[in-house]
Formats: sequence, C-alpha cells, structure tokens
Amino acid sequence: MSPVTLHLPAAIKQQIDAEGVRAFPNECCGILIGRDLPGGRRVVDRLVPMANTFDPAEQYHRFTVDPRAQIQAEKSADAEGKSVLGYYHSHPNHPAKPSEYDRQHMPPFAFYSQVIVSIVDRQPADLTCWYLDEDTEQFVQTPVVVE
Repeated sequence: MSPVTLHLPAAIKQQIDAEGVRAFPNECCGILIGRDLPGGRRVVDRLVPMANTFDPAEQYHRFTVDPRAQIQAEKSADAEGKSVLGYYHSHPNHPAKPSEYDRQHMPPFAFYSQVIVSIVDRQPADLTCWYLDEDTEQFVQTPVVVE
C-alpha cells in the first residue's frame, strides 16, 4: 500500500473518542466509511459503530465485529458510492498501538486503515492510524489529520 494520510473531520474524531469513553473499561469498535482521493488522501465521511460481540468477560482487551453487520455496512457504503476504508477500536488504559493480537486478528489486507484510540481512565489520550504491511506482516503508522 502506498502511504496515505487519514483525514478525520473533528466531529468524527470526537465520535470515536466518545464511543471509547462510553465503552470503557471495554473496547469499542466500528467501521470507517469514506473515500480515497488523489494524492494519498483518505477521507472518512462517517462511522458505523458496531457492537463488540467478543466474549463479555474479555471485552476489556478484545473485540469482534458481527460479520452480518459488517456486510450490511459494506452494502450501505456501496449504495452511497463510498467504501469501507477500515476499522476503529479503543484500547482502554493501553497505548494507541496495535497489539500482537490485533496483528493476528485484524483483516489481513493492507487496504484497510486501522484507527486505535487510547482511553486512559475514561479520557481520550491518543488516536493513531495503522495499516498492515503485507510484505513484513507488521503494522505501519500513517498520519492522521483532524479537520
């Protein structure tokens, strides 16, 4: 994947932060919908919040998205002429860096942006974006611009 810069409207960043705070001490999760523009600009137009369907006893450090809800989000994006650009989730009391579990369980396609928000003691602390490099199978951080 060539380098991209993720562009988040301020209201969408605030929504991700708020979902992370609401879900605390568990992880929130959802889907990024938007479009890729020339010059490596990836613009998020809206979010599709998802229920964390992972085992409730483990939601403090794991998440799963319902595949049926994901398919519905993809159909909705297609109908708008947009795309699923990736996913977001929170890391309660943990840095906004992908874990080894994230690396092994996130969709293995470099196309997807992976946004992680760190929520520390019910407060948004950091928001980062990553993609999985298919050659190295490691995450690479990409810039985020909040507009």
